[in-house]
Parts: sequence; C-alpha cells; structure tokens
Amino acid sequence: MKKHALISTAIVVVFLAATSAFAGVTVSSPTNGSTVGTSVHFVATANTSSCAKGVASMGIYPAANSLVYTVNGSNLNTNVSLNPGTYNAVVVAWDYCGGASTAGVRITVQTSAGVHVISPASNSTVGSPVNFVATSTTTCPKGVASMGIYTAPSQLAYTVGGASLNTSLALSPGTYHATVEEWDHCGGAATAPVTITVGSSGKTFSNIQSSGGWRSYAQQPPNYGDCTWCTPAGPETTWAMHQGIQNPTLSGKSAQFTIGGTQAYTDVLWNNHLIGDLSSQGLPDSSHTLLPTLHTFTYDVYFYGNNLGASQALEFDVNQFFNGMGFTWGHECRLAGGYEWDIWDNTSARWVSTGIACNPVNNAWNHLVIQVQRTSDNRLLYQSITLNGQTHVLNRIYGHFSAPGWYGITVNFQEDGNNRQTPYTVYVDKLNLTYQ
Repeated sequence: MKKHALISTAIVVVFLAATSAFAGVTVSSPTNGSTVGTSVHFVATANTSSCAKGVASMGIYPAANSLVYTVNGSNLNTNVSLNPGTYNAVVVAWDYCGGASTAGVRITVQTSAGVHVISPASNSTVGSPVNFVATSTTTCPKGVASMGIYTAPSQLAYTVGGASLNTSLALSPGTYHATVEEWDHCGGAATAPVTITVGSSGKTFSNIQSSGGWRSYAQQPPNYGDCTWCTPAGPETTWAMHQGIQNPTLSGKSAQFTIGGTQAYTDVLWNNHLIGDLSSQGLPDSSHTLLPTLHTFTYDVYFYGNNLGASQALEFDVNQFFNGMGFTWGHECRLAGGYEWDIWDNTSARWVSTGIACNPVNNAWNHLVIQVQRTSDNRLLYQSITLNGQTHVLNRIYGHFSAPGWYGITVNFQEDGNNRQTPYTVYVDKLNLTYQ
C-alpha cells in the first residue's frame, strides 16, 4: 500500500516534556475513559524520535511521581495491579538523547465485576447486522466463564465463552434496549445496558474481483510510492491480473494475481474505487452526502495459493477519504515475514504487530473476514480478523491522516515480494465489501 506522511495523533494524549522531537506515544490499552479491573493491561508504543540512537525505554506512572513499571525499548505490554479508584495514568518514553514524550489515559479501576461495551455506542443509530464488541472483568479467582447479549429482556441472542465477545447480529429495524452480560466461574454476573436504534441494513458490493475498475501499481524500495514509470513487463517488478478464472474458483469467476521481477522486496498494489471519485460501481456521490455517513465496513474474501510461503506478505485494505481526512484500515498477513498479522497505524505511517498468527493453508481456499469502523470522533477502530473460522478481537484505535482532495471508498489487495522476489500467484474469489 502507499505509505503516507501523516501528522495527526492516534489517540487522546497529552504531551508534557519533549526535549527531543518524538512523534509521540500511542496507548492502545486501556482505552481513555474506560472502566477496568484491578489488573490493568497496558499496551503502548513509542513512535520515532529524532534522537539518532532511538528510544531507550518506556514506563508507566499511574499517578504523579509514582513510576510502577519500566521496560527497555519502544514497546510496552504488561499488566499493572491497581487499587480501586480513578487514575490519570501517564505512559512515558525516554530516548538516548535525554528527550521524553508522554501519553495520558484516564481510567476507573473497580474491584467488582464489570462489563465494558466497546461497540455499538449506546443511543446510537446503526445498521444491521449490528457489531457487538465487549470485554469483562471479575473478582472471581477462576475468571470469567462466558458472555452473552440480550436484545430484549429474557431474549438471549448470543453467548460465547471467555471474557470478550465480538459478533454481528442481524436485527430488524427498531429500537432495542439490549444488555451485555458476563458470568464468572464463581456464580457471579455483571451487566451493561446499551440502547440502539437499528436503521436500514448495510449494503454489499459482491464479487468485486470480477468487476471493472481495477488499477495496479508497482511499489519499490526504498520509499514504496506508486511507481509512475513501471510497467507490468518489468523487469524490476512484473505483475498481472486475469479475471474470469474457472479453476480454481468458488463462484465460477475468480481473479488471478501474479507478482515477480528482479528487484527484491518490491510490491504490487491493486485497488478499486467503489464509491466517490472514479467509482466503478456507478456511485460517484457527487453531492458528497452518502460517503460521510458510512462508518462500518466488512471486507470478506476467499484466497488460494500453492506457494504462499514465497510471499513476503499479503495485504487487504479498506480506505475512506472525505473532508480532507484519510482512513486506511490496512491488514497485512506477513508470511515470509513471520506468519503474523500487522495493522496499519495511520498516524505514524507504520505497520504495528498484533501478535496474532496468520497461517493460511496452501492448495486450499482460505476465508478471511475483516471488520472495521470509523468512530464518531473520526478515528479508526480495528475490530476483528477472522481467518478460516478463527476470530481474533483487536479493538485497537488509531487516528486518521491528512488527505486533502481525495473523496471515496476503495478496497485494496496487495502482494509483496520476498528477498529473492520469488514469483507467486494468488487467486481471489467472492470478494465482498459490506458498508453502512
């Protein structure tokens, strides 16, 4: 994907001392304003410092002058035990040149069991299916047993084991006084109400892989911008797309994507403009009234390859541009790069490791479902990744970037070359994008 020079911050932060030019500290857990249990999970990263020697360490201050944890490097992931109360915690990063940068996060710690509903927002209007995302805590030593969703009193619509849930429920239009509940292994329970109004259902672009409007661009090191002089014949980067493939296929019309060439670590981006400028679907939205109302997206695709290990990475993205803002929900399955999912931090223009394994199967159709949202304050929420039936909840939030002059919604598929630029082919089928 095209790498952007971004300037906005990813999450609510306050910058205190800064004798060196940090881009900032990003706290992805806990979320600002959240209620958590006494074991608080802190996850944060320090963005690039101007100090040539880099970031030295990071630390957590739950209160002023109270440093409870430090770790070397630019990443922090730990649990901190805190007494009940409200904390204006601060995560600090120090560089080797004496500089520092901070990010503040306000949290409420409680000892009793609690449920935190991340999505949908209470008193919001949403489309169907409705994406429910929630986490829970308990004082029971054995932990949380399960969680469930009541769409109305005594109407249990969904249950799942564990302390988190992420699912979509098909609901008819109307107002729902829903409840998310957790049950622990000690017989206890806790609930959180959420009132929503369900409007019209989301709409879906189906079999995008067989539609017109696809554009392709080589992206080469060191800057990986779209190469304006490159052609599919190469030689540095070679590529091709063929539609209407009948073997292998699920729908009878898969698309074949191939990459090769002589230059190591080069990529090829394919994208399709669905809504807005250059729309391939007849939805230019010239009045600019539709696109700003859209906030929930599901990227649903099947892909097949017989040499997937030759890929440095496969990338699946949704993009939204309006009012000078850009939102790229980038998802990268690193294969030769380590068999792990990365997501794109729009603010820092870099990939962030999720710690989630990505192990697609050779010589078989792999089914991938990605769910994302644009929040009410125009941030990017990465909700979940489901590969071959296994769902991983992300619930990570990042800021948008500046994109003046762009207007539309696009989908991307990208192939990345490895250290030998080994040629490989991936077939894509039943590529659908649901939006609402």
